[in-house]
Amino acid sequence: MTAPVATPQASPVSLWGRSTPPSWPWRRRALLLAGAAQLITVAALLSVDPLGVTWWSLLLAIAPAPLVAVAAFGPLPIARVVAWAGAVVILAGLIGGILHTGLFFAPALIVLVVGAVKLSREAA
Repeated sequence: MTAPVATPQASPVSLWGRSTPPSWPWRRRALLLAGAAQLITVAALLSVDPLGVTWWSLLLAIAPAPLVAVAAFGPLPIARVVAWAGAVVILAGLIGGILHTGLFFAPALIVLVVGAVKLSREAA
């Protein structure tokens, strides 16, 4: 006799009594990682031996955390667009600063892309 095997469903995460989409923990983790990498970049710009002020260092010092914050906490239709825009911004900065502080953004990029894929698969 065999027991029926239940397939795991993507159930919403409970947050303070409210249900949140399954992509929300991924987007929240991306925010923490992007914020940490952004602080490292700002610290490198203000250090004793500073980075050169180039397009990629300014992009990585200014843009990632606010974009990912909107992707994490904004309304779902806006979060879908901003999550992919944030991934593009992080990727552009990572490519520009690959030899300096750009690699600190690689974990944030990976987690944000996973969250964006999960977010794009969710119903509106």
